[in-house]
Amino acid sequence: MKHEFVQDGRAGVLVLFALLALPRYAVGQAAAEGYSWENSTELSFVSTGGNASSSTLGLGSTLIAKDGVNSFKVVLGGIRGETTFRTRSATGTATAFTVNETTDSELTAESYFVRGRYDRALSKTFVFSGAGWDRNTFAGVQNRYALVVGIGRTWTEGETNRFKTDLGGTYTVQKDVDPAPGVDEGFGGVRLSMDAMRKVSANATLTSTLIIDQNVEDTDDLRADWINSLTMSFSERLAFKTSLQLLYDKKPSLLPVRLFDAGGIDTGTTVLTPGENLDSILTLTMVIKM
Repeated sequence: MKHEFVQDGRAGVLVLFALLALPRYAVGQAAAEGYSWENSTELSFVSTGGNASSSTLGLGSTLIAKDGVNSFKVVLGGIRGETTFRTRSATGTATAFTVNETTDSELTAESYFVRGRYDRALSKTFVFSGAGWDRNTFAGVQNRYALVVGIGRTWTEGETNRFKTDLGGTYTVQKDVDPAPGVDEGFGGVRLSMDAMRKVSANATLTSTLIIDQNVEDTDDLRADWINSLTMSFSERLAFKTSLQLLYDKKPSLLPVRLFDAGGIDTGTTVLTPGENLDSILTLTMVIKM
């Protein structure tokens, strides 16, 4: 079922703002139970105007709660981009005319996600479980739900560096905007993850996270999510962050394209074809820590 906030982009942004309030409630719960907590909110916005106007809004929030051997992490966010085109025409004569202008707005990017994870440390090793949801209709994914359970190892962790790896079993349910005939929406898989951090100076930190998901029921279905970030801290509560995210899908979802005949005439129908294997997202954000 398609929710109204997906069909209406502006409503989707309002829902995302509401989701950003959830960590505040979780922070209160964690503090009440003796957990130490950390919350950061990320905001990016780009707007251009003129003959063609565009705006891109990115929001995100991360909550981490710890009590020694237990840790809980919730990450949520989204990106929305819109472009407005202006078309001008004139009526009258070459020396006396009236200019008419029409505008047409088009949604050019929209994706949302929510992920939660629980870890319990066992010396250098740890066990974990997690769940997540994401939506990226421009990549053909209407809803994707995932569960994961596994075990990992902390190779090193300190104030200046961190390196962790883990391996887990997953179950995913993926509902595409235009599903391929006969495809099973639910499937089991194996997930390999890596989490690394290095403090390169007093105010600069490099982080890298890599998640590789392999569908064990269809070995051609391999997905990877790799994020590399550089964070420059201005104070304890304010930082600037630039990130590059690479999303790889060996078997991408199907996307509709217009069908033209041999003479280049639009037939009025659409056909389904696989999307691109690789998406890249470059973001420049302000980070507010609480």
